[in-house]
Order: sequence, then C-alpha cells, then structure tokens
Amino acid sequence: MLRFSARGRADNRLSPVFRAIRRSKAGFASPVVRKLVAGTAVLVAGICALAVMAAAVGPYNIPFSHTLAGLLGALGMGQGATARSEQAIIETIRLPRIVLALGVGAALATAGASMQGLFRNPMADPGIIGVSAGGALGAVLAIATGAAAAMSLALPGMAFAGAAGALLLVYLIAAAGGRFSIAALLLSGVAVSAFLGAIVSAIVIFTNSQQAQREMVFWLAGGLDSTGWEDVRIALPLIGAGVVVMIVFARDLNLLLVSEEDARALGVRVGLVRNVLLVCAALVTGTAVAFSGTIAFVGLVVPHALRLVVGADNRVLLPLSALGGALFLLAADTVARTAASPAEVRVGIITALAGAPLFALLLIRHKARAGAL
Repeated sequence: MLRFSARGRADNRLSPVFRAIRRSKAGFASPVVRKLVAGTAVLVAGICALAVMAAAVGPYNIPFSHTLAGLLGALGMGQGATARSEQAIIETIRLPRIVLALGVGAALATAGASMQGLFRNPMADPGIIGVSAGGALGAVLAIATGAAAAMSLALPGMAFAGAAGALLLVYLIAAAGGRFSIAALLLSGVAVSAFLGAIVSAIVIFTNSQQAQREMVFWLAGGLDSTGWEDVRIALPLIGAGVVVMIVFARDLNLLLVSEEDARALGVRVGLVRNVLLVCAALVTGTAVAFSGTIAFVGLVVPHALRLVVGADNRVLLPLSALGGALFLLAADTVARTAASPAEVRVGIITALAGAPLFALLLIRHKARAGAL
C-alpha cells in the first residue's frame, strides 16, 4: 500500500494535479480560493448584466431603467416599473424564462464537468450516459399519445421518467455479471443512446398528425418558450440540490482523477462517490431536458473552456461551471428570442451554432499548447 507519510516518494507517484491539491493552503491566500472568488465575481457580474438585458429586449422593448426597476420590484426591493404592462411582462413572461435558463445552463455545465472528471475524458458530456435520449423518448411519447395536450406537466413528467429509466437501464447493463466499471458504463450509455434515438426517430416518422410532428421537432431542438413560474418551482429545487451535491464531492472527484487505487488509499469510498455523482448528474440533466428539451454543447464547451482558464481542480471548476453554464445558456436564449423577432429561433440551434465552432477553436488551441510544451 502507498504510504503517504513519505511525502516526496508519494508525490513522485501522483499526478501534478494531485500534488497541487496537497500543497494548497487554507485561507484567502490559497490559489484555489483566489481563482474561485475572482471567477465567481466576474461570472455573477456578467449574469446580472445579461439578466437585465434579457428582461428588457424582446418583441416589446422596455427601457433599461424601467427594466431594472421592474426586476427590483419583482424581488420586493422597490416599487416596480412605472407601467403595469411592463411590470407584468417582466414578472410573468421574461423573468421565469430567465431563471429557468440560468438553472438549466448550470445543470448541464456542472453535469458535464462531473462526467468529464468521472470518465477522465474532456469529451464527455451529460448525454453520454443515455439520459438525454431517455428524456427525448419520454417527451415524444407524451406528444404522440396526446398526454402533453391533456395535462400541462405530462410532457416534462414523462421526459423525466424516460431520463431516469434510461439511466437505470445503462447502469444495469454496466453492472451485469457482478463487475462494474466506468468503461462498461460508457459503452452502455453509447449503445442505449443509439437505441433510444432510433425509437425516437421512428415515432416522429410514423406519427400521423403533422401538428404532433411539429411539436416533437420543436421540443427536440430545445427551447424555453412558454416557461412559467410553475416550471421554475418544480425544476429549480431538483437542479439546485443536484448541483450542490456535485460541488460538495469536488475534492473526491479530484482524487478519482488520479486513480481509484490512490483515492481508496486516501479514504475515499469510490463506489459511493461514483454512484452519487452519476445519480446527481442524471438528476439535473433529466430535469433540464424535461423542461427545456435537448440542448447540446453546454455541458461540453463550458467546462472545457473554463478548464483552460482556471485549471482542472474541480473545487474551482464545478462551481464556476455552474455559473458559466448559466451565463452561456441565458446568452443563447436571449439571442434565440431576439435574432428573428417577433419569430423565435430554438435555443438548441443557437447553442449548437455557437458551441461547435467554439469547441473546435478550443481543441485547436489545446493541441497548439500541448505541442509547444
């Protein structure tokens, strides 16, 4: 067994990331704390500024001064906008959409960062364990059977059930034979995602109603239209709980990045940590998919971009990924609402159009930096 009392010999066997974690000092002098505080300040400022802009622009533009007053009024910190119509637009239409966009973005980005650490693969994203495909199947079934039209929460409810069922199926396949491994989970997720994707395509093709087909295509493209406070009240507690738990386990995820053996030597309950992270990532992804449809690249691009800036320490990366994902999706949704106003572009299209080139640039930069070392 590795004896960590001999610091030099132990540090030589461990990765640079782990040695940096061991050497970090408590308090505000710690590089970890400095990065976290600075990153949080920048991202929170960006979110606040963008939230005011998102509440102001749309088919009916509201002056920024009125918008700020309306937002403060909605928070109980002022009298609200001067015009009742402006206050109603802000409180009942735009603000719940802003809040849900922030929650969904935080969910997808944090889940992506956790998956990348758990699989030790920067190309991993929340959809890798089949959750997104399961949510898509539940949603198209709700539309095809008419349940979505009969009850307002049937679509997100069935989408969440599909996401949970997909995760269970992937886990059972990976654990078959009594031996569980991350590699088996990854392969199971790919297989289940492909299988469920084929079923979704078949349902869309063979649905007789053109209106239902249109609804399916719109949902699969991702969007936050028709968001209300009821959606926020259901989605946000689930997303918040899952994100907080993943951040709490950030140190254990750092140790798993080294190896499972070294993590066990330091007292980490590897099986428990792995299962908790998988369940939380699936919970927040399934909730996000249930209320927003399938939105690509948030969980892939945001953690990867932040990793190049703040490093691979998950104690910094996970909380900043939550804030960065919230900012990224709110920006994408604002563009989706205003780019073709009064029509609306699906937000999943915007994230793909922005995320794919950005991810390609990040990969090129990463390869250039690696080649220069």
